[in-house]
Amino acid sequence: MKILLLEDDIILNELVEEFLTSLKHEVICQYDGMEALDVIDEDIFDLLLLDVGTPTLSGFELLSELRDRKVKTPAIFITSLSDIKSLETAFNIGCDDYIKKPFDLKELEIRINHLKNVKQIGIQEIIEINSKYKYDFKNFTIIENEKKTVLSQKESKIFEYFIKNKNRIISFDELINNIWKYDATPSNATIRTYIKNLRKALDEQIIVTVKGLGYKFES
Repeated sequence: MKILLLEDDIILNELVEEFLTSLKHEVICQYDGMEALDVIDEDIFDLLLLDVGTPTLSGFELLSELRDRKVKTPAIFITSLSDIKSLETAFNIGCDDYIKKPFDLKELEIRINHLKNVKQIGIQEIIEINSKYKYDFKNFTIIENEKKTVLSQKESKIFEYFIKNKNRIISFDELINNIWKYDATPSNATIRTYIKNLRKALDEQIIVTVKGLGYKFES
């Protein structure tokens, strides 16, 4: 998994990074909230680990900004705040879990693994979409028996986002905010073209149009 770690305590940051790296995760460390937001805008992460009391932009403010943009990257808060109000705020903003300091690193591992299973984060290189299709994450390829369809960069990002968010409606805005971020904003017609190209490699009923709302990936 590719994890962004926002923690302004240098010692704790290093401890968590070393521990997660030992578990074979790729960890990008940040100490400042605004700088972390810039990094998130430029890259795609499987998981966000966010301290709350960070300089320039708090963890709460950072995740609130991302959720307002409809960025759905799973997030766990790690914080010394232990009151119920802070816990309520965290989940209302849109976090997926909340760990109170001090915590055992094993607890962090357990919570990450739980979230990984629930959200299907960091899934294997080749997965089975259904009995007919597989997808190769490493080579951006849809596999149907002996037939292989290699996707473009944007097509693969859209398709992988569908896989990670299967069976729920995904709007045009959500696709734009998660796939394009600060690239030039595409038109809805452009997105429809990408979807049309993906459908050429799949049975049409897999990517379903939900009129007026967006698309649903039904695997």
